[in-house]
Amino acid sequence: MRTQRKRLGDILVETGLVTESQLESALSEKPSDQKLGDALLQRGYITEQQLIEVLEFQLGIPHVSLYQYPIDMKILMLIPKELAKKNLIIPLKKEENRLFVAMADPMDYYTIEDLRLSTGFQIVSAIASKDDIIRAINKYYDIDDSFEEMIQANIEEAAIEQENTDDDSPIVRLVNQIFSHALSEKASDIHIDPHETKVMVRLRVDGMLHVERQLPKHMQSMLIARIKILANLDITEHRIPQDGRIKTNIEFRPIDLRVSTLPTVYGEKIVMRILDLSSSLNDLNRLGFNKVNLQRVEKMLERPNGIILITGPTGSGKSSTLYAGLNKLNKEEVNIITIEDPVEYQLEGVNQIQVNPNVGLTFAAGLRSILRQDPNIIMVGEIRDKETAEVAIRASLTGHLVLSTLHTNDSISSITRLIDMGVDSFLVASSVSGIVTQRLVRKVCRDCGRDEEATKREIDIFSKRGLKIEKIKRGDGCASCNMTGYKGRIAIHEVLTVTEEMKRIILNEEPLSKLKEAAQKQKTIFLLDDGLLKVRQGVTTTEEILRAVLME
Repeated sequence: MRTQRKRLGDILVETGLVTESQLESALSEKPSDQKLGDALLQRGYITEQQLIEVLEFQLGIPHVSLYQYPIDMKILMLIPKELAKKNLIIPLKKEENRLFVAMADPMDYYTIEDLRLSTGFQIVSAIASKDDIIRAINKYYDIDDSFEEMIQANIEEAAIEQENTDDDSPIVRLVNQIFSHALSEKASDIHIDPHETKVMVRLRVDGMLHVERQLPKHMQSMLIARIKILANLDITEHRIPQDGRIKTNIEFRPIDLRVSTLPTVYGEKIVMRILDLSSSLNDLNRLGFNKVNLQRVEKMLERPNGIILITGPTGSGKSSTLYAGLNKLNKEEVNIITIEDPVEYQLEGVNQIQVNPNVGLTFAAGLRSILRQDPNIIMVGEIRDKETAEVAIRASLTGHLVLSTLHTNDSISSITRLIDMGVDSFLVASSVSGIVTQRLVRKVCRDCGRDEEATKREIDIFSKRGLKIEKIKRGDGCASCNMTGYKGRIAIHEVLTVTEEMKRIILNEEPLSKLKEAAQKQKTIFLLDDGLLKVRQGVTTTEEILRAVLME
C-alpha cells in the first residue's frame, strides 16, 4: 500500500502540484487509513480536478463526469450499495466480459481485484470525483423495485402508521434517502412543497434552492406523516403550524434537523434546517475574516465587559460566528451561560438555556436569572425588544461580557436600531464595544474556476472604492458544482470597534453620517470593500458581492 501512495506522491511532485515538504507532512500527519489523495485535498494543497487531471494524463485513465451519464440500471446489482459507498465506486456499463467502473481512486488495485473476483468480469476503471460518485450512488441505488411499487400504488391512509414505523418500508427508505442526499449535497435546508398535482422536494445549497426530486401527489400524506413521527409532532393536526426537532445519524454522522410545518392550500409544507453537528464551524480562523478584521474581533473578545453585537439578515452565518467566539472564550476558569431560541449546537462546558415562552421563559426573564448565576460571559441568542436590550446592556455595565445578534443591514445602523427600540443613548454609548456585520457569498468552484478579463463595469466599481482590478475568477460549471460555477460559501465582514469619539457621537445623538466618518477615520473595512478584496483574491465574483451588499 505504501508503494502505491508513494507512486501517487511521486507523480504529484514531478508535475509540480505539490512540493516535497508538503508531501512529507501529509504522509506523516495523516491517519493510517486515510488515502494520500484525500489528505492532500483536505490540506488544500491540490484540488480534486487537479488530482483527476494528473491521474488521467499520467496513468492514461479516462475521466468521466457522472452529472448526466446514462448509467445502466441493470448492472447496479453487480456491485452492492455498501461496497460502492465504502470504496467510492459505481458501475457504468457492461461490454462482453468487461465491466466499466468509475472510481475516486483508480490506483486502488485491491478493490479492482476484489471486483474482478466477485463479478467475474475484467474491470476497466475510469476516474470520477468523490462528490460525483457519492451523488450518483445516492441517486441511482435507492430507486429500487419497492420504491417503484410505492410510486405506482396508492397506499391506503389507514396503512400510513404501519408504513411509517416499519424500518424497511419504502417511505422510511425514501425519507432516509432524501436526508442522505441533502447531506452529500451539503444542503442547509430541505423543503417539502405540496402542489396541486405533485410534491416537490427542494434543497437549499450555498443559499440557492433547487429541485431535488418530484413525487406523485398520493405520497404526500405518507411523506409528511413520516417526518412528523420522527420530529414527535401531532400527525392528526393539519390546521396549525408546528415546530419540532429530529436527531438522527446519517452516514455515521450525528445530524440535527429543525422541523417547521405550515398549512397551505395544497397541504402542509415542511422546511427542515440541517445542523451538521460534526462540521460545525467553531474556529474563528476558518470563518473567512481578513487579517485586520480577525485581530479586531479577537481584541473585542479579550475585553472583560461590554456588548459585542453580530448583525446581518437571516441565514448570514451569525450563529456560526457567535459559536466560534464562544469557543475561543470557553475555558475552565470562566462561567459561560447562553440563552437561545433554539439551542442550535451544544457546546461542551457551556451552560445553554432554551427559551420557552409557554412557561414565561423569555429572553429577558432568562437573562435576569442568568445574572444570579455568577456568569463571566453571557450569550443572548437575539435582541428582539427593548426589555431584552436593556437587561443585556445593564449586564454588560456590571462587569459581564455579553455576545448577541441583531437583524440589521450594517454595523452603524445597529446603533440606531437599539436607540429606536427605546434604549437610552447614554446606555448604548457606554455598553457597546464592537459590532460585526456579515453576509454569506458563494465561492468560485475550485475545479472549474478560471481567470478572465474584468469588465468595464467591474473596473469602475473597484475604482470607486479606490481599488484596482484586472482579472476576475469565474467558474465555467462542472459536475463538482452542479454546473453552477460556485461551490461552498464564505463570509464577508464589517468589523466596527466603538471608539471614544463614536461614544461621544452616540451620546450627543448626532446623525449617522458622523458615525460613518468616525468609522472611516479608524480605517474600518466596510462590507463592500471586504467583498471586493475577496473578489480580487479569486475567492468569489463581483456578481455575488453585489447580490449580497447594496452599493451606495
